[in-house]
Amino acid sequence: MTLLASELKRSRTALIIWSAAIALLLFVCLIIFPDMKSQVNELNAVFSSMGGFTEAFGMDRLNMGELMGFYGLECGNILGIGGAFFAAYIGVSALADEEKNRTAEFLLTHPVSRTRIVFDKLLCVLIQILILNAVSILTSMAVIYAIGEELQMTEFLLLHAAYLLLQIEIAAVCFGISSALRRSGIGVGLGIAAFLYFLNIIANLTEEADWLKYITPFGYAEAADIITNAKVDPVLMGIGCAVTITGIAAAFVVYTRKDIH
Repeated sequence: MTLLASELKRSRTALIIWSAAIALLLFVCLIIFPDMKSQVNELNAVFSSMGGFTEAFGMDRLNMGELMGFYGLECGNILGIGGAFFAAYIGVSALADEEKNRTAEFLLTHPVSRTRIVFDKLLCVLIQILILNAVSILTSMAVIYAIGEELQMTEFLLLHAAYLLLQIEIAAVCFGISSALRRSGIGVGLGIAAFLYFLNIIANLTEEADWLKYITPFGYAEAADIITNAKVDPVLMGIGCAVTITGIAAAFVVYTRKDIH
């Protein structure tokens, strides 16, 4: 537990900054919803005239005049993109930082196995993601009740559960990559998150590219699908879980056999 506590202490500044930034953006989006609601007809008319852009972000299936429709479109992008970038950042830095910062020699001289090192660092990543999501959920709920809106709890929790799994999947993939890196891979991690996000946009634009949803975790975290159907696609979610397990398993296998400088 000493390693876990040390990792959490070392990463607390980044966690606080990311959590505060996402919470602030959610607060700003939700606090203006009552004013936006009064202009719903104009907004829906504008969005409906955007053609493919409207379909790319699910605007054709959600009503901006309803809380969950607004939340899925505006706050969903904040949670999806911001959460994915954060997960990629901490995942790809977890194991690579030891060689990058030249602390691997000090760490590996202690009576702790490599398997335990990977486990504690993975646990640190998961705890940070859980904290980020807890802050996001509590902030959103507090602001929603403060502005006097009624919350559709089922859709709300399903949406956040999907974003949580999305972040864990991206973190796991980047964690597996981190085990093979010797230098900083932040650019690689953020690039993967951005690439997966744009794959989902392409999948929404045309039916011929719908198969891309089976590759990107944003496919099962689509706000329009979750809010409209009140469920998360079990097939896409199952694929996400399989990818998560694979990324974690790869990290254990690679790091325990790696020639660490």
